[in-house]
Amino acid sequence: MKIGAGKVAAFIARPDPSARALLVYGPDAGAVRERCWKLAGDAVDGATTDPFRFVELPATSLTSDPARLADEAASLSLSGGSRAILIRGAGDGLADIFKSFLTDPGNEALIVVEAGDLPPRSRLRKLFETAENAAALPSYLDQGGDLTGFIRTTLKELAVTASPEALGFLSRNLGVDRQLTRKELEKLALYAGNGGEIDLNAARACISDSSALSFEDIAYAVGEGNLPQLEQALERVFLEGMAPPALLRGAAGHFLRLYRVGNAMANGATIDLALRELKPPLFFKLKDRFVRQLRTWSPSRARNAMERLLETEIECKTTGFPAETACHRMLLSLAYSARSR
Repeated sequence: MKIGAGKVAAFIARPDPSARALLVYGPDAGAVRERCWKLAGDAVDGATTDPFRFVELPATSLTSDPARLADEAASLSLSGGSRAILIRGAGDGLADIFKSFLTDPGNEALIVVEAGDLPPRSRLRKLFETAENAAALPSYLDQGGDLTGFIRTTLKELAVTASPEALGFLSRNLGVDRQLTRKELEKLALYAGNGGEIDLNAARACISDSSALSFEDIAYAVGEGNLPQLEQALERVFLEGMAPPALLRGAAGHFLRLYRVGNAMANGATIDLALRELKPPLFFKLKDRFVRQLRTWSPSRARNAMERLLETEIECKTTGFPAETACHRMLLSLAYSARSR
């Protein structure tokens, strides 16, 4: 069964008992990992340290021994209770193994499958989406309202709050990876102390060394045509292992904001009113840079840039062309375009 992105949280809270195998996939590796552990942990009542109830296997162990999946799934727990099996690093190479397994998965164990950003034509993804006794759960990058909600919820769990300015800053600069976002928020909570409030200065100070700021640097460098800054930021994030599709989507989000403000102004809104309508709000120290970019990127040019970035994101996921090369090429192309204006 195919679970829509907006329904994943509800499904995880109350999984369909008819789904004996769950595929969690997407570009946000942190969210994928977090959700897999949540599903597996709930299935065994939190007993993930009990080797009789919880087993974690790399995908390679199944490709080298295809019968192992069925054998593990049929095993009974010597300590009693339900069992869960977590398969890490799955891809289309496991499609035939799971196709055979899903003909008779049994009821002894829940199978949770962790995968990367599988394209729509992926055999493994299609199998889980169409099977009646399995489910495919996407995990896309936290953005916009979803990210702001996640930040609020996590800070509440950590017994701290954030000022509106700090919340806006965090919403703009986090979200590349769920686990990275959570770690940054945990660091902020320690800084603020139990019951404390995080202000803008604290937010900027605590995440200034994270890749999140490089993420923002890249978007603004592209929009300004600042080639040295762009090259420096790209070198940093690629060394840190940031996924090229995440960079492309982040840059596309920046051009979407330029398009929305420019389009509102073209329809009669003042620049101040158009900027106030942005969600999350524009950080005041970036206002002058953003406004200068509005002069370079008309609504039609900003929309075209956004479309090119999203097309390149799809190319990274589907063509087999080196993702870093495609990402680097597209961002440089747009930066050169900005310089020529």
